[in-house]
Amino acid sequence: MRYISTRGQAPSLSFEEAMLTGLARDGGLYLPESIPQMSAGDIRALEGVSYEEAAFRVMRPFIGDAFTDDEFRAIIARAYAGFGHAARAPLKQLDSGHFLLELFHGPTLAFKDFAMQLIGQLFEASLTRSGRRVCIVGATSGDTGSAAIEAFRGLDAVDVFIFYPHGRVSEVQRRQMTTPAEANVHALAIDGHFDDAQARVKDMFNDFEFRDGVRLAGVNSINWARVLAQVVYYFTSAVSLGAPDRKVSFTVPTGNFGDIFAGYIAKQMGLPIDRLVVATNQNDILHRCLSSGEYRPDGVAPTISPSMDIQVSSNFERALYYAYGQDGRAVGQVMDELKSGGFAVSQGALQALREVFDSGRAGEDETRAAIRATWERSGELLCPHSAVGVHVADAHRRPGVPMITLATAHPAKFPAAVEEASDVHAPLPERMADLYDRAERVTRVGNDLRAIETLIKERIAN
Repeated sequence: MRYISTRGQAPSLSFEEAMLTGLARDGGLYLPESIPQMSAGDIRALEGVSYEEAAFRVMRPFIGDAFTDDEFRAIIARAYAGFGHAARAPLKQLDSGHFLLELFHGPTLAFKDFAMQLIGQLFEASLTRSGRRVCIVGATSGDTGSAAIEAFRGLDAVDVFIFYPHGRVSEVQRRQMTTPAEANVHALAIDGHFDDAQARVKDMFNDFEFRDGVRLAGVNSINWARVLAQVVYYFTSAVSLGAPDRKVSFTVPTGNFGDIFAGYIAKQMGLPIDRLVVATNQNDILHRCLSSGEYRPDGVAPTISPSMDIQVSSNFERALYYAYGQDGRAVGQVMDELKSGGFAVSQGALQALREVFDSGRAGEDETRAAIRATWERSGELLCPHSAVGVHVADAHRRPGVPMITLATAHPAKFPAAVEEASDVHAPLPERMADLYDRAERVTRVGNDLRAIETLIKERIAN
């Protein structure tokens, strides 16, 4: 299995090389040269197996000879051992034909744990074998950062630097990043919003002298291994509702497009997905683009669903690659246009996107109303991001096709917003009950590439 860049100008890599590299040297994102297929029989055989076994069967064709079967099974087992639910990703029924996929039972209470815990184990196995050391950098709108720190804290072969927008994450999200005491993890509060943090990370990868000097690696959803890990729960949840003998739709609250793109990969592998519904908050660039064909950022507004406060959705590039017929030069051109303010999706590419994706948005009042109504109707307490998904899903449900909405975070990560909407306080799980008492360790940084690179080099040297 080889991996190629969405922009077509970088050499192909193995799974292990693509995982450790993150962003391609031409600025593109890695994708498999071809997408492995699962037959109806293969999918049907997932019924009743453990989540770990399903993960092995779904992901194994993508990793080539990077790890033996026994090594990969052990990596998966370690990755999910710390989850708080035996099913790992349990389904709950909200209404007739509407189900909630709970993805918040991992160590940091967010869906990012499914990918990050796996990546941590993959990195550790690979680096231990090779004797290499890497410097991981990542930008976060809230949940990726804490999941990355949890996955890599204390590892000998890794330094981790996580950038989050100062003042634009919840207190629980911030404390999950700033309270770990291990010397190899560094929480950096950047002046600006998530798109600024993400842009500086990409700038570091495109500064080849710095990238090679500190042996840079990335764990944002630009990393293919992140997307691959998220493909698994589309299969497990769909099989629970009758796939492959029954079609299923998914609604995904998303800002960076990675989680829903994993659903696209599942569909291309053979999972009978009817519709993939993009759910956005008021920072609705993805919904606007799918509606109008125009992708033009217009500023980020802070919301009660901060992990979706994004206008430059990195993984949308992967979807565009397929929409443009796997034409890397066309993708590179529209990405260049984005730097100048935005781009128009060609009519053919837009049609290709609309054949797979629907979209919708939820404003602040609609998000609060969805939290309140879901609690009153079903006793299920939603985080604001999951509430965005439920609101949009209700407008896109089709008779006879089950709808699965992804619940991306535990409501306790956003206690103020949840309590304002529902009059219910969402307590942290017992294992995290002392989070507000732990000492914080954070560095405030300006939105300046050279200053950030200097800080990283100094921290690594010490």
